[in-house]
Amino acid sequence: MANSGPSSGKKSLNTVTLIFKLPYYTQWGQSLLIAGSEPALGSWNVKQGLSLSPVHQGNELIWCGRVSVVAGFTCQYSYHVVDDTKNVLRWESGEKRKLVLPEGIQDGDVVETRDWWQDASEALFLRSAFKNVIFNGTENSKRELQSASLNRSLDPEDIVVQFTISCPQLGAGSTVVVTGSNPQLGSWRAQDGLKLNYAGDSIWKANCLLRKSEFPVKYKYCKISEAGVSSLEFGPNREVDVDLSSPRPSRYILLSDGALRESPWRGAGVAVPMFSIRSNEDLGVGEFLDLKLLVDWAVNSGFHLVQLLPINDTSVHGMWWDSYPYSSLSVFALHPLYLRVQALSDAIPGNVKEEILQAKQQLDKKDVDYEAAMATKLSIARKIFKLEKDKVLNSSSFKQFLSENEGWLKPYAAFCFLRDFFETSDHSQWGRFSQFSKDKLDKLVSEGTLHHDIICFHYYIQYHLHMQLSDAAAYARKKKVVLKGDLPIGVDRNSVDTWVYPTLFRMNTATGAPPDYFDKNGQNWGFPTYNWEEMSKDNYGWWRARLTQMAKYFTAYRIDHILGFFRIWELPDHAATGLVGKFRPSIALSQEELLSEGLWDFERMSRPYIRQEMLEVYYSKAVLYIFFKKRTENRHDISILFQEKFGSSWTVIAANFLNEYKKQYYEFKEDCNTEKKIVAKLKTSSEKSLWLEKEDSIRRGLFDLIQNIVLIRDPEDNTKFYPRFNLEDTSSFWDLDEHSKNVLRRLYYDYYFARQENLWRQNALKTLPVLLNSSDMLACGEDLGLIPACVHPVMQELGLIGLRIQRMPSEPDLEFGIPSQYSYMTVCAPSCHDCSTLRAWWEENEGRRSRFYKNVVGSDAEPPSLCTPEVVHFIVEQHFDSPSMWAIFPLQDLLALKDKYTTRPAQEETINDPTNPKHYWRFRVHVTLEALLDDKDIQATIKDLVTSSGRSFPSKKSECAEENAEKLAKVQLNGKP
Repeated sequence: MANSGPSSGKKSLNTVTLIFKLPYYTQWGQSLLIAGSEPALGSWNVKQGLSLSPVHQGNELIWCGRVSVVAGFTCQYSYHVVDDTKNVLRWESGEKRKLVLPEGIQDGDVVETRDWWQDASEALFLRSAFKNVIFNGTENSKRELQSASLNRSLDPEDIVVQFTISCPQLGAGSTVVVTGSNPQLGSWRAQDGLKLNYAGDSIWKANCLLRKSEFPVKYKYCKISEAGVSSLEFGPNREVDVDLSSPRPSRYILLSDGALRESPWRGAGVAVPMFSIRSNEDLGVGEFLDLKLLVDWAVNSGFHLVQLLPINDTSVHGMWWDSYPYSSLSVFALHPLYLRVQALSDAIPGNVKEEILQAKQQLDKKDVDYEAAMATKLSIARKIFKLEKDKVLNSSSFKQFLSENEGWLKPYAAFCFLRDFFETSDHSQWGRFSQFSKDKLDKLVSEGTLHHDIICFHYYIQYHLHMQLSDAAAYARKKKVVLKGDLPIGVDRNSVDTWVYPTLFRMNTATGAPPDYFDKNGQNWGFPTYNWEEMSKDNYGWWRARLTQMAKYFTAYRIDHILGFFRIWELPDHAATGLVGKFRPSIALSQEELLSEGLWDFERMSRPYIRQEMLEVYYSKAVLYIFFKKRTENRHDISILFQEKFGSSWTVIAANFLNEYKKQYYEFKEDCNTEKKIVAKLKTSSEKSLWLEKEDSIRRGLFDLIQNIVLIRDPEDNTKFYPRFNLEDTSSFWDLDEHSKNVLRRLYYDYYFARQENLWRQNALKTLPVLLNSSDMLACGEDLGLIPACVHPVMQELGLIGLRIQRMPSEPDLEFGIPSQYSYMTVCAPSCHDCSTLRAWWEENEGRRSRFYKNVVGSDAEPPSLCTPEVVHFIVEQHFDSPSMWAIFPLQDLLALKDKYTTRPAQEETINDPTNPKHYWRFRVHVTLEALLDDKDIQATIKDLVTSSGRSFPSKKSECAEENAEKLAKVQLNGKP
C-alpha cells in the first residue's frame, strides 16, 4: 500500500481505492502496466509496476488496475506495453502523468482515472517550435493558473467528474468549455457549457458535480474565442458512464481526455544552406545576421520555418574540400565562414573598413569562393581582435560564454592551434599531442604561453559567432519563425571529437550508404562509425551535449540519415567506394549456417573472382542480368554481350596489378589489394604513362574486379560472412552452380530484408529516445534510401516526422510520390539539397517529364521542355495541399515561380552531387535578400498558396483543405481505438 498507514496510537488515515482505466488494443502476448513514482506503482521499476487486466466494455478493450492508497496520495506515472516477462515493448510519450487525489475524499471512496494513451505525435505541440515560437503569445504560458475545486460537499447520490483536456493551440483571450447532454454542461449550448480552468502546460480542467441518475453523459470540448465565437471539436461525441451495479461505485471520475480534436495544424517553410544566402552586407557567403532578412521574407511569404544545412566548423583540410557541411571538425563549434566581420566592433579603423569594402567587391561572385572567403574573414578578424582583445576578453559577457562552453571550447581552440602548427588535422601526426589528455590541454591553453593569443583568437571568433547567431535566433522567435538546424550523422575522422573522445568511434571503419536513388554504387562518406556500446556507458552523454548545444539556437532540427540510428552501412577504411560494405549491427551469416546450406568454398566466394577473359572484355551488367534471367547458359553466346574493358592493354594492367595464382585465374598484388591502394598506385606507379589517358575507366575496371565477390568476410571474425550488396550483378555469382545461386539468393534476401528487423528496432529504441529527450526541439528524420520495415513504425512510435520527396517515393510500385496521400507526420518537398532542383529535374529527362505530365498533371499534351512557372506552381501547390504537417521548399524551387528568377541555368542551382565525394558545396542564390524583400509579387504568390492550402496561422482554409480537415483529425493514433 502506498503511503503506508500510521504507527500505533495515531489516528488512521482514510483509505481510498484508486482505479486506472485505459482503452488500448494489444497484440497476442502483450499486456499493459503502470510504472510510477510511488512504491504502489513500482517506484519507476517496470518489473514491479502495477499490472493491468483487460476487460471488454461494448466494442472497447479496457485495461484496468486498482490499488489502495491513502488520502493525500500524489504520484507521477506512465503506461507501458510489456511482453509476458515484463520486458518493455512500448511506452507513452510526453511528460509523465501527474495524479493528485481530489480534496474532500472520505474513507472507502473509489477514485477512477480514465486515461488515453499519450501518443508521441500529441506531444509535438509542446515542443519549443510550437510552444515558444509559433504559438508564443497566443498559447497558454501567460495565463493565470486556476484551481478546479468544488464549492460544496457531496451527498450519497453525487459523483464528481473532472474533465481534463490539452489545448496547446488556443488563441490569446480564448477559453475552453465542456458542452454536452446535461444541463450542467449547457445542454449542448456552448455558451452555457462548463468553463474549464487553466492548470498549466496547456492543460485545462474543471470539476462537475453530477447525480447518479444523470449518467451516461455525452459531451464534447469547445473553444470559445475572445469575441465569443465557438468552435466545437471534431469527431463523435465523447461519453462518460458509471457502473452503478458495483457494490462501491466510483465517487470521483478523473477524465484525462488527451488533446482537443481539431483540424491538424499544418505549416510551411523555406530551406536554404547558410552559405547560399546572398545579401548586400555579406562577404561572398551567407552570414548568420543575414537570417534576419530571410526571416522577414519568410514572414511576408506566410512561412513559419527556415531550414538550414549544418553550420558547424568543417575546417579540416584548409581548402575547398572543407565546403562539405556534413564533415564536422567539431560538433559544437560554429563555422567562422558565417561571421560578419563588420559586426565585430563599433570602432573598426578606417583602413580595415576600406579592406572590408574591397573584399566585398572581390568576393561578390556567382558562387561561393570558400577559400578566399575564409582567408579574408579570418585575416580581417585578426586585425580587429588585435585592437580590442583586452576589452572583449575581460567583458562579463565573454567570461560567461567561456565559463558555459569551456568543456568543448578549450579542446577546440587547442585543436585549431595544433592543426595549424603541425599543418595537418590528422592528430595521429602530432607527436606527444596525438593522445589527448586533460593535463596536456590545460598546459596548451594556459595563460603565459607564447601562443595564448592564438588560443584566445579562436575563443573570440566562437564568442562572436555565438552572439550573432543568438541574435538571429531571437529575432526568428520574435517573428514566430522556427529556425530548423541539421544534425549530421557523422564527424570527420580528423576532428576535435575523435581526438578528445577516441573510444566513442570505430576509427578503422567508414560510414556510407548502400546503392540507392542517389548513387547506384553506394556512397562512402569517410566518417568513422560510432562505438555505440561505449557511448551507452554514460547514457550517450556526447549526443546529449550536442543536442543541448543545438537547442541554444534552434527550435527544430533534421536528423541526417536517421537510418544510421537503426543500423549504419559500415565500410573498411581502405574502401574508396560505398559498394562493398555491411550493416552494423547485423546478424552475420555464420560458417556453420553456410555449411548447413551446402556452401563450403568460402575462399572462392569471398576473394575477388578474376579470370583472364574478364580482363579482355567487359560485360554490361544490366544486359547480362536479363540474359541470365532467360537461363541462357551458352558461354559462347555470353561473349556477344561483352564490351571492351582493358582492351589490348590488359596484359600491362595484369602485369602491374595482378598475380596469376593458377592458370587464367588472378589475384591482386599486395600493394594494390584494396580500393584505396588501387587509387594510389594508379597515380604513383612508374608505369602510369601507359594508362594516364584512360585512368578513370581503368580505375572503374579494377574496382569492378576487386568488388567481384559474393561474400564479405568479417575482418574481426573469419567465421562470419555478409552477402555483397547486389551480388547478382557479379560474374562471381553467375559462375556458381545453380544450388549455390539459389541458396545465396535466399540468404541475401534474409540478410537485407528479414533477419535484422527486431535487432535494428531495439537499437533505435536505445538511442533515439535519448536524442529526443535531450532537448525540447521538434525532431524530423531524413528517412530516404533503403528503408527497413522497422523504421517507420519506430518513427511513428517516437513522434518523429519523416521526409517525403516526390521523385523518391517510398512505395516501390510508384515512380512519383502522391502528395495528397502522404501521412500527417511528414515533411514534404519537391526536392532537397541532395538532388537536382525542381527545374533541373524537369528539364534533364524528356521521357520522365512526359510520364509525369501524363500521370500526375493528367494531361496527354506534350509537356513544355522548360519548367515554366505554371508547371512549378502546379507541383508546389500539390505539396502545399498535402496532409503533411510541414511543406518545406528549397528556395530555388520557390523562386522558379517567377520567370525573372529562372535566367540562371537550372543545373547551376544544384547544391550537392551525392555521387561525387569531393563535390564543391558553393551554390549561391543569384538574387539578394534585400531584392527579394522588395519583390512584393512573388511574396504575394507564395502567401496565397500558403493561405489557400490552410497552412497559415490563424488559418484561412480553402474548401479543399476544409474538407480534409475533419478526415485528418480522425486519423487513428497507435494504440487508440
